Amino acid sequence: MTRQLSPRLLLLPVLPWLVLLVLRVQRGAEDPATTTATTAAPSQSAAAPPRQPGVGFQWRGASGPPGVTPAPTRHPLQPPYPHPYRFVLNQPHKCRERAPFLVLLVATEPTDIAGRHAIRQTWGNESAVPGVSILRLFLLGTQPVFSAALRAALEEENHLHRDLLQQDFWDTYHNLTLKTLMGMEWVTRHCPGAAYVLKADRDVFLNLPYLVRRFLLPPKKNFITGYVYRNTGPLRRKAYKWYVPRQVYPAATYPPYCGGAAYVLSGDLAGKIYRVAQTLPVINMEDAFVGICLRALGVGVTDSPWGVFNMYHVEYERCRFSRLVMVHHFQPHELLRIWPHFTAPNATCQDELRPRR
Repeated sequence: MTRQLSPRLLLLPVLPWLVLLVLRVQRGAEDPATTTATTAAPSQSAAAPPRQPGVGFQWRGASGPPGVTPAPTRHPLQPPYPHPYRFVLNQPHKCRERAPFLVLLVATEPTDIAGRHAIRQTWGNESAVPGVSILRLFLLGTQPVFSAALRAALEEENHLHRDLLQQDFWDTYHNLTLKTLMGMEWVTRHCPGAAYVLKADRDVFLNLPYLVRRFLLPPKKNFITGYVYRNTGPLRRKAYKWYVPRQVYPAATYPPYCGGAAYVLSGDLAGKIYRVAQTLPVINMEDAFVGICLRALGVGVTDSPWGVFNMYHVEYERCRFSRLVMVHHFQPHELLRIWPHFTAPNATCQDELRPRR
């Protein structure tokens, strides 16, 4: 039976443009450096009493009596953590009957209805690997504008699919670390028996059958692999999207880590990362922070064969894609176009998909 989306869900993709318009009007000449990483729950009104230092909007340490050292300051790009973020949408019963072999944690924006739909129809289909139990969950923060309208639409979407996880931090690029930690927290609390966890962004192509067959059998412990970065360091210029100031991460290089577009780790390691993260200063680069957690745990990354995890876009060829795990920068409409051809049971390497004219 085909499920029909309500008009509210169909209209939701236009909301980001309205969000940007309202934010530009509201912010005016406000310094953008002070707003990029705000993490307090958007449901809090402007008239609410100020939070305690280190929580939500209040980044600067509280001023104390003369002669008393103020509390350490937090840079605006450093998300408050640990912090009791609340689950707005949760799926606590998903693993009670049986622990899945693989948990998919997919980071998406709340308004990205089309992206989630494409993933459910393609590589995120829980039946993608015959004989292998897969659980799919989408990771969301909250929107600072139109949160009430979005909440109603997301509740409707969640009622249809039961696959949304959302906590009450703002959904921004610099809070991607909080999204990943939310996923690790969920696995730790509700699905500790999962053999593997795969964290992915929404703009990727994934070949789960090849991943399982080539890398995940038999099940391993203390294992993580993906596109491995070594001997890289933080970018210090403010103009960069990946800017990390010395106040957030003073060292010149990161520990080895897997690129955040997609990486897979053993289920036991998800719990270890979540627990050690409670003791470490969080940074705004999600994938590098996982590497920092691994170093604290004394766990190394496992290199994957070259070209299996691609951090750049690759033109679709069925035979080539059948021998790789991930391609980055694959948009939902591209996934929907190639997927029938990629999964066709009788297709051969000579039956390549021709580009549309």
